[in-house]
Amino acid sequence: MLHRIARLCNSVQSLGNRSSSSTKFGSRFDLAYRASSSPQQTREPFAYRQSLGEVDEYADVDWDNIGFGVVPTDYMYIMKCSKDDNFEKGQLNPYGNIEISPAAGVLNYGQGLYEGTKAQRTEDGRLLLFRPDQNAIRMRQGAERLCMRAPSVDQFVDAVKQIARANKRWTPPPGKGSLYIRPLLMGSGPILGLAPAPEYTFLIFASPVGNYFKEGIAPLNLYVETEYDRASSGGAGGVKSITNYAPVLKAIARAKNRGFSDVLYLDSVNKRLLEEVSSCNIFIVKDNVISTPSTAGTILSGVTRKSVIEIARDHGYQVVKERAIPINELIEADEVFCTGTAVGVAPVGSITYQDKRVEFEVCGDQSVSSKLYSTLVGIQTGIIEDKKGWIIEIV
Repeated sequence: MLHRIARLCNSVQSLGNRSSSSTKFGSRFDLAYRASSSPQQTREPFAYRQSLGEVDEYADVDWDNIGFGVVPTDYMYIMKCSKDDNFEKGQLNPYGNIEISPAAGVLNYGQGLYEGTKAQRTEDGRLLLFRPDQNAIRMRQGAERLCMRAPSVDQFVDAVKQIARANKRWTPPPGKGSLYIRPLLMGSGPILGLAPAPEYTFLIFASPVGNYFKEGIAPLNLYVETEYDRASSGGAGGVKSITNYAPVLKAIARAKNRGFSDVLYLDSVNKRLLEEVSSCNIFIVKDNVISTPSTAGTILSGVTRKSVIEIARDHGYQVVKERAIPINELIEADEVFCTGTAVGVAPVGSITYQDKRVEFEVCGDQSVSSKLYSTLVGIQTGIIEDKKGWIIEIV
């Protein structure tokens, strides 16, 4: 047993010395997790290097140029269960490819969900998580919609903490980015007829990231999509199903080829009401009143969205309204901004609708979005005292 742990740790250490920029997704480790035919089968715990005192403070990464892409880290987390059982104990594994049945429910019928959260490094070296319990709750709601088994909130949060701790050296220095944590829930068991999969896998991986948009912190330029829908009433637009995202790729590619940052979608019925952007929620400001589309089954209830609404009320803004917003109100707004785990709080500089471009003045530190961004990031990074119980410190 000790010999096996030592051999695995030496393998991880030698691979960890490679430059991350020269590796590809899934190629960092030549160790695949073999999906068990029985979800009750257990594997020996993997002793990661942090416990042996062999880890560097930081991985070998160009922190000034990380962008928002996959940088393979040291460890991922895996937990499995059958459709008739609850998830039990999961474990850390070396980051690598997984083996899955070609008849898996996630591959054939899109039975899968994902979440996104971040770990931040403080100036004194601590690691902080921001409201992972809310991601856990949203995953459970999505799992109920897609007829899946899901981890408990405590299991989810504990797994996220393990991933953040085990991959600490991949968390960027303060001000350089964050460790993006991606929990996945998928129907991994084989199924041929259209039905829930017989087995489920909960998996988490992580990657250091910088700004989501290539513009960095510069204002976004959005294009209002009138041909394609993001979601429809009665569908799965209100949960973080993997099936929500591939259908918007064509619209995004078309917009980016024309120089836009992202796409803003309208309701699928009348093409008149605001929904959300491909990767984030949208807010408008008019006469000191902040409004955002209500989540009525077609719009994802973002964790950042929820937090920003509460922060805005704390700042004393007259009203924060969740309501149906016609496209004409967007064009007449004083200020527009987006929120999301990946984007944070991002100001919008222009919106193009039916080939007419409307520009918004971005007033620097005096803008609503800037004030909300400063408070949100201040809480997330430990600069501002957390009085809401949103922060979990990794110890």
